Amino acid sequence: MSELSEMARDERGMLHATLSDGSQHAGVIAVRAFPVRAPDEAISILDGQGQEVCWIENLQSLPSPLRISVSQALQAREFMPEIVRVEKVSSFATPSVWHVHTNRGTCDFTLKGEEDIRRLSANTLIVADAHGVQFLIRDLPSLDAHSRKLLDRFL
Repeated sequence: MSELSEMARDERGMLHATLSDGSQHAGVIAVRAFPVRAPDEAISILDGQGQEVCWIENLQSLPSPLRISVSQALQAREFMPEIVRVEKVSSFATPSVWHVHTNRGTCDFTLKGEEDIRRLSANTLIVADAHGVQFLIRDLPSLDAHSRKLLDRFL
C-alpha cells in the first residue's frame, strides 16, 4: 500500500489525499483504530466508499505539515454533532439553510450542494456544512417522519 504524500481540503472543505504512487483520492476521511489507547497510532485514511487507501502506523512519523493535516482531519471528524431532528430547510434547492436539533443543541447551517450529504451505510449519513463541519445521522430510520421527509428530498 502506498504512503500518504499530501492531504488538504478544497474550497468546499472536502478532504483530498495524494499517495506516493501519485494516485489521488477525493472525499477521504481519517480514522483512528484505537482512539483512546493509542491516539497517535494505527490511523487509516478511507475513501468516500469507506475503503482504506492508506495506513499510518504512527502519526509522529509523518513530516510536520502532513502530520498537522492528518491531525486536523481527525479532530474535525471527531467533532461530529449527531442530528436528531431536522426542523426545517429554507429550500429544497441548494444552497439551503438547515435548522436542526443535534445531541449538542440546535443550530443552523448551510448545505452547499447535495453532494455534501454522504451515505456511509444504508442507515448512516454524514452531512457537511459550508464550513466543513460534519454532522452525523447515525440511524436514518429512527428519525421522526418529518425529518425523514425533509431528508428524502435531498437523497
